Amino acid sequence: MAATLNHPALTNPLVLKAGTAWADAWRRCVAVAPEAFRDDRVLNLWNGTWQADGRTLPATSPVDGSPIAGPPRLDAATAHQAVRASLDQHRAWRHVPLEERRARVAATLDALTEHRELLALLLVWEIGKPWRLAQADVDRAIDGVRWYVDGIEPMLEGRTPLDGPVSNIASWNYPMSVLVHAVLVQALAGNAVIAKTPTDGGVACLTLACALAAREGIPVTLVSGSGGELSEALVRAPEIGCVSFVGGRDTGAAVATAVADLGKRHILEQEGLNTWGIWNYSDWDALGAVVPKLFDYGKQRCTAYPRFVVQRSLFDEFLAAYLPAVRTVRVGHPLAVAHAEDPFPQLDFGPLINAAKAKELGDQVTEAIDRGAVPLYRGARSADLFLPGQDTDAYVHPVTLLNPPPSSPLHHAEPFGPVDTIVLVDTEAELLAAMNASNGALVATLSTDDTATYERLAPQIRAFKTGHGKPRSRGDRDELFGGFGASWRGAFVGGELLVRAVTHGPATERPPGNFPSYHLMA
Repeated sequence: MAATLNHPALTNPLVLKAGTAWADAWRRCVAVAPEAFRDDRVLNLWNGTWQADGRTLPATSPVDGSPIAGPPRLDAATAHQAVRASLDQHRAWRHVPLEERRARVAATLDALTEHRELLALLLVWEIGKPWRLAQADVDRAIDGVRWYVDGIEPMLEGRTPLDGPVSNIASWNYPMSVLVHAVLVQALAGNAVIAKTPTDGGVACLTLACALAAREGIPVTLVSGSGGELSEALVRAPEIGCVSFVGGRDTGAAVATAVADLGKRHILEQEGLNTWGIWNYSDWDALGAVVPKLFDYGKQRCTAYPRFVVQRSLFDEFLAAYLPAVRTVRVGHPLAVAHAEDPFPQLDFGPLINAAKAKELGDQVTEAIDRGAVPLYRGARSADLFLPGQDTDAYVHPVTLLNPPPSSPLHHAEPFGPVDTIVLVDTEAELLAAMNASNGALVATLSTDDTATYERLAPQIRAFKTGHGKPRSRGDRDELFGGFGASWRGAFVGGELLVRAVTHGPATERPPGNFPSYHLMA
């Protein structure tokens, strides 16, 4: 039975912001792209045509448990047809002059900009992003691709498109700034592109974005389906020129095995436990200011920081800065306002991606405490930030645990939710061991007053990017991005490297990346 909030005593219960209902967003999608949206479903796009195929599964919004559009899941045979059709598109597109490719991608960006607010609203309903972060996801995609449009010529000098299309399989948390961004840059570089809609959310947003791209002649294929059923086509098919994957280590390991067996070009971004170390540190005001920001989108991102490794002698001072800061984190319905015409609410995060994830995380917290973890903070739900009577099954409020037991997943893996864990250490060797607990991470931060200490310890932290007292991000435009250890397989990306990863260069070229036979930073 769904959890609900019933507070009849509230004198001014919140209401849904005017014009933001799922029905409003759906009607706008049908009006903007009737070729891609039917009255009751979205379509798959392959062979240059929107196809009413696939078995549509029911789906609900994490925001309030209400029904939304589900993915039209293809079977393996149809997916193979879609891949073969994409190869035909690729063979034609790779000969289209760069100036024409650039003009078509630029026109796509103009269309995405025109429908920016609708794309953001879809992200709110489909994956639970607060309005501020949903807009940022759309804007980062548009602005990031414009950077490539403006500077693509030198990046492509002496390079040619791949022999087949690029297959993109990405997680649900950043449909625009990760998936759509990659697809458009890959197409700009001369490749046809295939994108698989994430199983957990984002199908309507991606459908609208791909409809706008397809109208401008971008050779994009968009298909839905289970990873297990479609992997043979989207990963192993001989027509595929490159596999680009963003997701967890378990699925990523299977993809890595397949591409290694086939010698196929690949970009595999996987999770890692990103850590924040505290050693000989005193600027607690700076730390307190950043703590709420680390909870953006409920830490459902690959560069979230869920683990603090704290020098034991500083633990009291750390808590004095951390606890007041975490208490300010605001969690609620992303579209609930006091009056229908009010601005969007200012929240740090809304729901997790679904109720099942929320339950899983809650169970992990309970189990960790049962086995010895010490609960330092547990946020409480406030009726003032939800609609009366709404389903809140997908919402988890911040939790902080001290010393999760080694048997708990929270000890060694990324929780992908608003759970912080703290580990206490006494020596630099213990600090480094705790910060390197997951055999590689994407980002890390070390807060220490002494620059020499930072410069000595930072190179020993197994993270691709390490900040000095500040969080690191995935990066935009020309910022290099990759991972150490099990957090990354294949070519690194960012700036020119993203283009190099999806094009052929000199025969002797060794792309920077993390490969079975070598690791090359630049």
